[in-house]
Amino acid sequence: MELFQGSSSGSVSARKAAVAIASSRTVRRFQDAQIKRPIDYFGIRTFSYDTMADKLSPSEFKVLKEHAVINEPLTLELAHKIAAVVKEWATSHGATHYCHWFQPQTGATAEKHDSFIALNAKGCAIEKFSGKELIQSEPDASSFPSGGMRVTFEARGYTAWDASSPMFLMKTDSGLTLCIPSLFISYGGEALDKKTPLLKSLVALDKKAIEAMRLMGIEDIEHVYVTAGPEQEYFVVDEALYTLRPDLIFAGRTLLGSLPPRGQQLEDHYYGSIKPRILNFMMECERELYELGVPCKTRHNEVAPCQYELAPYYENANVAADHNQLVMEVLRSIAKKHHLVVLFHEKPYAGVNGSGKHVNWSLDDGRGNNLLDPGDDPVSNLRFLYFLTATVKAIHDHGHVLRMAIASPSNDFRLGANEAPPAIMSIFLGDHLTRLLNDLVSIENSPSSRDMRKEIHLSLGKVPIIARDNTDRNRTSPFAFTGNKFEFRAVGSSASISSALTYLNAAVAHALTGMNKMLRDKTGSTEDHPVAATNEQILSVIQDVVRATEKIRFEGNNYSAEWHKEAERRGLPNLRTTPEALRVLKDEKVQSFLADLGIFTTQETIARYNVRIERYNKIRLIELETIFDLLSTQILPAAMHQQMLLAQSIKETKAVLSNATLPTQTRLLSDISTATENLARMIEELSGFIIQAKKVDDEEKLATLLAGDGLRFMERARGISDKLETMVDDNLWPLPKYREMLSAL
Repeated sequence: MELFQGSSSGSVSARKAAVAIASSRTVRRFQDAQIKRPIDYFGIRTFSYDTMADKLSPSEFKVLKEHAVINEPLTLELAHKIAAVVKEWATSHGATHYCHWFQPQTGATAEKHDSFIALNAKGCAIEKFSGKELIQSEPDASSFPSGGMRVTFEARGYTAWDASSPMFLMKTDSGLTLCIPSLFISYGGEALDKKTPLLKSLVALDKKAIEAMRLMGIEDIEHVYVTAGPEQEYFVVDEALYTLRPDLIFAGRTLLGSLPPRGQQLEDHYYGSIKPRILNFMMECERELYELGVPCKTRHNEVAPCQYELAPYYENANVAADHNQLVMEVLRSIAKKHHLVVLFHEKPYAGVNGSGKHVNWSLDDGRGNNLLDPGDDPVSNLRFLYFLTATVKAIHDHGHVLRMAIASPSNDFRLGANEAPPAIMSIFLGDHLTRLLNDLVSIENSPSSRDMRKEIHLSLGKVPIIARDNTDRNRTSPFAFTGNKFEFRAVGSSASISSALTYLNAAVAHALTGMNKMLRDKTGSTEDHPVAATNEQILSVIQDVVRATEKIRFEGNNYSAEWHKEAERRGLPNLRTTPEALRVLKDEKVQSFLADLGIFTTQETIARYNVRIERYNKIRLIELETIFDLLSTQILPAAMHQQMLLAQSIKETKAVLSNATLPTQTRLLSDISTATENLARMIEELSGFIIQAKKVDDEEKLATLLAGDGLRFMERARGISDKLETMVDDNLWPLPKYREMLSAL
């Protein structure tokens, strides 16, 4: 028993020490450079188009810039010239190595560093970087998730430079490395990453959008670009407390933990004053990101304690996806300097708001014109209405695909909670556009122009007139129109936005395919020889699509039970869990439309399913084994110690007061004994379930088992442990508590 007491005391001492350390942190003052204005150092570590224009001849620069959008191979001769100038630029800044920076299907980024150093014929060291090294590298493809497309003895894979995303210098305390954004493909050319399908989806959407333009008589637009701006939410915890939470370390979320009396009930954290320690952390992150050319726009407190948001200005979708990966990397690395840890898990704390990554999405005609901007009179803006209804059709036809796109074992805890849209995909347009579309298809009413913006008069002398947007915000909608763009709110905070963008672009491209065919049928034209349609013909197609997609539009509260019933009546799918959602990838119709657009081959789609279902199972098993370990080695000993102390107290009290019955203390002992016994049985059941689950060799069956019984086991175990947390002496509880983690900053 003395050993047991010592072990428990040691755990509690570590917790108390961690709390003391977290509470006594001083604000880190990072060393800022002399230049203070962000515009003076924005992008200084980025080999941007501006930098290229200074280093290359006008003709070379023109070819390179066109290469980023026309999808034609870059000549080795030009690659050698670019390699020479980028090497000179990188080494002049102090870089000693370069790497192809790519995004495998792990959801993170990967890199293999190579030195610029080479030996000449005399054996002397020189700096060398060739066009071939710039264009291509060869990492081992067998050690990354491939879904069966690569095996250990077939290891060859290639990374290929993506010229549409700028190279950059990643800085550490030890120096700088030139990072070359790249694709990652197999020896056979299959996509093994997230960037390759994203680029293909951008090409597919560009092609269909340009075709639509031609059919509408618009001849002077060469390319249509997707723009995106992901709002990154995240939690922060002091590293001293984090290191004592194995569940945060291994699972990214707290598997155990009782809510404190005060959490977010008073709603005083959202947009509140940012504490100095956090603000200094944010400012150092922004400085780093500005140097990397990431246009950070917004920072603020989020709804939950210790939850924050960083939002960028919108960019080309491919660059936005790369920059969001950089945002997460920089947040993690800078946090360490401030003795903080950033949590990107969608639900790191049960019972408080989780984190999302609202992805703002729109289309640009290459001349700075937003195709989803209604203008002053959307009724007469047929181009806007055409692309708007194409997006509505995309969500209508492929809502299940978009649900699959944002599915993950961590996002399952967030979808449908109070701060997140449900697993049912629907689209919100706002009152004005809803009335407009209804008028378009109404027999009684003809479309009428209404003011898209109104003014709000507060009748306060010091407050200017506020222009009101044409739509209110619907924070419960998974896909909402927000004035001149859509906001894909269901994307998880830990996810790479590349997947969500890929499938969204694919869905819109497929919707445009159908609408373009409807227009060609009306004009009698072909794909090779499009004929411009009349306004009446364009409007007729829009009206047909509006009628056919009515069921996907919903303006109300997506959280309500009534909406779930209504959605079921409408026939909208409700894919509640990741295993359910991932089965969409096995649908032959889904495989076919992705293949027809040239985004995924059928084999690649099946491989994506295999990768993601296997990843789901691994994450759930990690959670199960972690909670089993926590309960066995920390919670049960603490509960038994409390039980022993109560028993000793009763025994010693009765020895002094022989007539004492001590009913309250006896009841407390009975309660703690019952809860401890329940916990011990739960540990045995968990052990048996884990053993059983590991014997299941069918990934789909295992996923179903883990999504059902596995999660129920963890919830039951958590319920017992959280009850014990309120019964065990605070000086005996080994894990940092919610009240400590959510208030230490």
